[in-house]
Amino acid sequence: MKTRTLLLAVLLFPLLAGHAVSSSAETTLVRAKAYVDVDKGRLVSPANILVEDGMIRAINEDAPADARVIDLGERYLLPGLMDMHVHLGLDFDSANFAVVTTESGSEGALRSARNAGLTLQSGFTTVRSIGQLHPTLDLVDVALAHAIENDWVAGPRVIPSGHMISILGGHGDLSMIEGLSEGMLELGPEYGIVNGVDDAIRATRFQIKHGAKTIKIHATAGVMSLEDSVGAQQLSDAEMQAIVEEAHRHDIPVAAHAHGTEGIKAAIRAGVDSIEHGSLLDDEAIALMKEHGVVLVPTSGLMETMDFNKLNPQKRAKAEYIAPRARASLEKAIKAGVKVAVGTDAPLIAHGRNAYEIATMVDRGMTPAQALRAATLVPAELVRVKNLGQIKTGMHADLIAVDQNPLDNIRTLEHVPFVMKGGKVYKHNQ
Repeated sequence: MKTRTLLLAVLLFPLLAGHAVSSSAETTLVRAKAYVDVDKGRLVSPANILVEDGMIRAINEDAPADARVIDLGERYLLPGLMDMHVHLGLDFDSANFAVVTTESGSEGALRSARNAGLTLQSGFTTVRSIGQLHPTLDLVDVALAHAIENDWVAGPRVIPSGHMISILGGHGDLSMIEGLSEGMLELGPEYGIVNGVDDAIRATRFQIKHGAKTIKIHATAGVMSLEDSVGAQQLSDAEMQAIVEEAHRHDIPVAAHAHGTEGIKAAIRAGVDSIEHGSLLDDEAIALMKEHGVVLVPTSGLMETMDFNKLNPQKRAKAEYIAPRARASLEKAIKAGVKVAVGTDAPLIAHGRNAYEIATMVDRGMTPAQALRAATLVPAELVRVKNLGQIKTGMHADLIAVDQNPLDNIRTLEHVPFVMKGGKVYKHNQ
């Protein structure tokens, strides 16, 4: 199956997504009015960034006479943005994720390629793919990551997770998304559906064996599935601890979908690296997150962009219950100084509109400088990828440009005219 999916990708991805405007092999000088030092939250002017072999080699130094020059005029440079919660293989055209029963893994790979292209064009040069919904043993997000690395298709760096790990009948059990009848889609550990510690370890090892660079678990119930509860703990303490121990032994971080308070705290105690959503935080949960350095990926903006009227009554009731509480939890976490990383839960914020979430962080109480760190430095730390997240000598040449100073107007990030990833230009609107 994996061979067939990759062969299809080789044949069709270039036709769908195109290639970079320029190569990373040449020496390039990128000029702009200023660049944002996201670590210190300030502008540095001028901005003369020398790029060689996909890396930033010098800043505001003399460039070789034969260097190619990209003059961005009065624009402002930033490091490429990072989204820590995307589902590239999904689109939210209605209340139903029909891909669970209607799409093959190959079709999912092609859909993912299109959405990866939209994401890159919006200025996001690294994303964490946080759970596949195609019921195929092929890890579609791993195949996509390989395709992008090999320049078969244009897209951001993808940190893949493979199948989500969930209990039988839990939020990640694909039959629960559409309410399928018994026997239609009964999956086991390789697909992430577990019953007990042995299954949990088997599921984790399968994802890692086949290329996952992060592991996604469902600590609690959720909104977009048909359980009665939105926040009850699902994976047991022992199952979560086994998954985290196994993943960390391979230096693989673990992300925990968690809405409910007790499930959030159980996941933190189990040693997870991030809490996804974190909708019902109490003071103890916030204190635990700070104590253990756990990152919150709140996916908050979707509560404003998603049309709840498209949801069936059960999902809609859960969404309407959780929305105001999730906002209050995030505002409280920001005030308390919890580490926060941007995550959209795209397609619930549409692919290509990812920067809406950064503006949402400011609306929830961050300064623009803090929101920029949540979209750059904190994600780089979370995914354990070095040389990303800053405009700094020795970093990957992931650069974007915007028309206004984002420290004054964060919404300028929603209109990105220039995108470079790894020294290659993928977008340059004059």
